[in-house]
Amino acid sequence: MIDITRLSAADPDFEGRFSQLLASSEVLDPVLTETVSAILKDVRENGVTALVEYTNRFDRRSVGANDLEVTEAELEQALATLAPDLRRALADAAARIRAYHRHQIGRSWSYQDEDGSTLGQRVTPLDRVGIYVPGGKAAYPSSVLMNALPARVAGVGEIIMVAPAPDNRLNPVVLAAARIAGVDRFFSIGGAQAVAALAYGAGPVPAVDKIVGPGNRYVAAAKRLVFGAVGIDMIAGPSEVVVVADNSADPDWIAMDLFAQAEHDEDARALLVTADPGLPARVVAAINRRLDGMARAGIIRTALERNGAMILAADQAQVCDLVNRLAPEHLELAVENPHGYLADIRHAGAIFLGHHAAEALGDYCAGPNHVLPTGRTARFSSPLGVYDFQKRTSLIECTPAAAARLAETARILADAEGLTAHASAAALRGK
Repeated sequence: MIDITRLSAADPDFEGRFSQLLASSEVLDPVLTETVSAILKDVRENGVTALVEYTNRFDRRSVGANDLEVTEAELEQALATLAPDLRRALADAAARIRAYHRHQIGRSWSYQDEDGSTLGQRVTPLDRVGIYVPGGKAAYPSSVLMNALPARVAGVGEIIMVAPAPDNRLNPVVLAAARIAGVDRFFSIGGAQAVAALAYGAGPVPAVDKIVGPGNRYVAAAKRLVFGAVGIDMIAGPSEVVVVADNSADPDWIAMDLFAQAEHDEDARALLVTADPGLPARVVAAINRRLDGMARAGIIRTALERNGAMILAADQAQVCDLVNRLAPEHLELAVENPHGYLADIRHAGAIFLGHHAAEALGDYCAGPNHVLPTGRTARFSSPLGVYDFQKRTSLIECTPAAAARLAETARILADAEGLTAHASAAALRGK
């Protein structure tokens, strides 16, 4: 029998226990930070020599600088030898992801104001981005598609992908996904040393303008530390799902959706929030009935017992309030009328509406990106998208009359700030 946390809004200690769920699980580890900082410094100063040394040490390899890049022929062979059904699935997922992200393309714009000034914004793609794809414990071709395709749609000039190859093994499905997604160059490196190579350049690995993609805690720490030298997408924490359900939901479906999240790793979080008093017990019964049949039952059990919860709210309004406070990465509205909840939900990375919109579909092939804000950062962050691979530049053009009109306002404000050169530069345009 699984021992999963049960909370009820009617309990006197509910607020304190719920607040514990909101507490960030991320604790900056000074030892980890020091270790990663040393790796970054070494690669920055010693380039490919350090990169190769760390790659051989941590991934149990024996390679040189010329062995790090995966050739186009290898990518093409991986795609050509892929099982037909898997190749079709990758292609179908890629097509759907590409189609969705085309709707996100930002456009340049401009207008003329009453003074005759032309003001606008130019939207341009980044020159070069780095895509980090995990590969230490498992292979994630879906991460290749979700990270590379928005960059391709955005018009990024060059996409550099890195993925570790422990014991010299690279998953052929990952290679095939890189080919389908249009990755330009692929290096078999991982860890903090790969982040350093992308940030600063190291031998054949060129420096990029932005690094995206998930990784382990060493990768997350490295991304945090190189930010500023390059852009990053986000610092990803453990994956999470909140399932909101009512008495129209199938407990077995809910149990399996909780499993799907919990099987990622022991730190994953899977929560049920409901106003139906009988549903938590029915879901727990389904969990106990199905758990032993799961291939990753041990991981699921640990994740659910350590980070899972069944939360009973008083009514729909409180359900929505609790969801907004949780600000989950994934939110399933497994209810009879999901649109009746939607207007009151403000914070979630992705929302899955109705009983048939399983979160697992979003992980692979629905179309929207599965790189989402975690750890309550959905309060201020968005899913990875085309906009992450474009930058915006302001455009300002003034006629002589417009400059004269603006100069006096600028001069007065500059004088107020004590910036006399600003005031003089503006005043010259007013003559």
